[in-house]
Amino acid sequence: MKRTLFPAASAAALTFALLAGAAFSLHSAPARASDDLCNVPKDEWQPMENLEAKLKADSWTVKNIKTEDGCYEVYAKTPDGKRVEAYFNPKTFEAVKTKED
Repeated sequence: MKRTLFPAASAAALTFALLAGAAFSLHSAPARASDDLCNVPKDEWQPMENLEAKLKADSWTVKNIKTEDGCYEVYAKTPDGKRVEAYFNPKTFEAVKTKED
């Protein structure tokens, strides 16, 4: 009789562990850049031109700036020549995400 109960208990424990793991993985899904650091009211945004001037002063070569998910999205080359797609908080100009090509 113990042999019959043990597999059922193991199956229940395994099912619980799988469901708990699935719930945790859904909860910890990666957030978009705007969800964390670009949630700024539009009236608090600094002008896009100010970000471009700051980046140029830092020796970046700016190709394009646009808005994406509440952030400024910048396509540029860094001072060391790397092509990047970078997202900046529109209020603080803090880089919140950077992808290199």
